[in-house]
Amino acid sequence: MTVDPFTALAVTLRDNAVNKTKEVLSGVAVELGTITASGLKLDRFKHEIGDYYVAEFPGTLKLPELKLAGTVTGLKDSGGGGVQGKGNYSFEASETKESSLKLEYKPGDRVLVIPLNGGHDAIVICKVVSRGG
Repeated sequence: MTVDPFTALAVTLRDNAVNKTKEVLSGVAVELGTITASGLKLDRFKHEIGDYYVAEFPGTLKLPELKLAGTVTGLKDSGGGGVQGKGNYSFEASETKESSLKLEYKPGDRVLVIPLNGGHDAIVICKVVSRGG
């Protein structure tokens, strides 16, 4: 049975995020907030935080062997003519050290936040979405 590499990647990233979050959050209260055009607004703090921190997840990216099918365009043959069509692509398992998952947010995104210094500073841990999507 072939394992879907994208599912495997998503599970690995999720597990890494959960483990790192557990380390960081032991004994710390967290709350929800919303990214705004100019900063971060915590649900239980009346002032917007203009300059906030964003969690980054450093580590090693491990990808399983991967086989994909797709369309080929833009290649040239030996005579300079265009080549196109369908093809199969195989990638060997790989490991990339010193990788980092850096999350980016846009205004309106709901986020999980660790408030610091009485709510004057904050670390955004992740985006929060409803179970339905």
